[in-house]
Amino acid sequence: MNSSVRQYALVTGNYWAFTLTDGALRMLVVLYFHQLGYSPLQVASLFLFYEFFGVVTNLFGGYLGARIGLNRTMNIGLGLQIIALLLLAVPTHFLSVPLVMGAQALSGIAKDLNKMSAKSAIKGLVSADQHTQLFKWVALLTGSKNALKGIGFFLGGALLALVGFTTSVLIMAGVLSVCWCVSMLWLKQDLGKAKAKPKFGDVFSKSHSVNLLSAARFFLFGARDIWFVVALPVFLSSQLSWDFWRVGGFLAAWVIGYGVVQSLAPQITGKSSGKIPDGRSALWWAILLAVITALIALGMSSQLNMTAALMTGLCVFGIVFAINSSLHSYLIVSYAKEDGASLDIGFYYMANAGGRLVGTLLSGWVYQQFGFAACLWTSAGFIAIAAFLSLGLSPTQVVNRHESR
Repeated sequence: MNSSVRQYALVTGNYWAFTLTDGALRMLVVLYFHQLGYSPLQVASLFLFYEFFGVVTNLFGGYLGARIGLNRTMNIGLGLQIIALLLLAVPTHFLSVPLVMGAQALSGIAKDLNKMSAKSAIKGLVSADQHTQLFKWVALLTGSKNALKGIGFFLGGALLALVGFTTSVLIMAGVLSVCWCVSMLWLKQDLGKAKAKPKFGDVFSKSHSVNLLSAARFFLFGARDIWFVVALPVFLSSQLSWDFWRVGGFLAAWVIGYGVVQSLAPQITGKSSGKIPDGRSALWWAILLAVITALIALGMSSQLNMTAALMTGLCVFGIVFAINSSLHSYLIVSYAKEDGASLDIGFYYMANAGGRLVGTLLSGWVYQQFGFAACLWTSAGFIAIAAFLSLGLSPTQVVNRHESR
């Protein structure tokens, strides 16, 4: 195994371990606090700091990674997640809303440090002219991460049912601590460090393609979280009377399938014929996703079997959204400049976190005020905006990597 593959394996392993705990923790918080009687909007508010600090972390995390190395930012992320889990392990009567929001803030910082570090690291492990290999590695990392996040959702629901909230977070903190020690010992020390020290102002991208792709990502991921984060699990639990096992199991299966499709995206979008996706690919796949979301919303309002329409529609949505996400993940790594790639990638994932923040808040508010179908219509509108923004993306495979920042 050569050095690049070994480092890729370490980065991916870290990302996998973190993702399991992140998915499980999200499901634990949603189901546990809904069980305690919190309204959908109140449950959504628990994730406010998680998403807000994700925005801040992505903005400055790329700058930090370029200065001190991606190995350090990744290990800091793992350490912060352990602290967040331990904060939630207090006795139940001490588990106040401010404490949960504070722990979620740490978890949000940790998650985006970890994600930014993992995806930026790939840029330095693949030669500049190996576009197919870059797409393959990005798709594999992203897809496998989301498959494991789905397992994390199921794990969160199962742990809550079997051992309760406090024991669940302690188990996860213990497992993640072992991974953190391995990472501290074996991850390359200068991974991703820029040759020229970036200035603080470099956190804001001056690349037209990166800015447009970031704006499209904002609306794309906001569109998913409008119905996914709070509205769907609460709808399944309260309106369809599903128990924790069924809610966690369905969400897990959905995200696992979504991750598998992401991993296969290079084959689906034409890798076998030597075709590498470009800005036009992002446009057409976004248009298709907007149409599918609108059809699901119509199905929810028709005389059809609502459960069957929803389950079928969400499965189709998951397939097409996974391809959209994988295309975007490849394009940002491709668009990012060679030296200090974490700056462009961090800026991009700041937009991703911003979309998730808005989507999370709308998920609770729109569902509480207007119902689940309204969440889907709002989602379709967001995706239409993402498609419109994609009109301006470069129709070529890769923009100038040395484009002025």
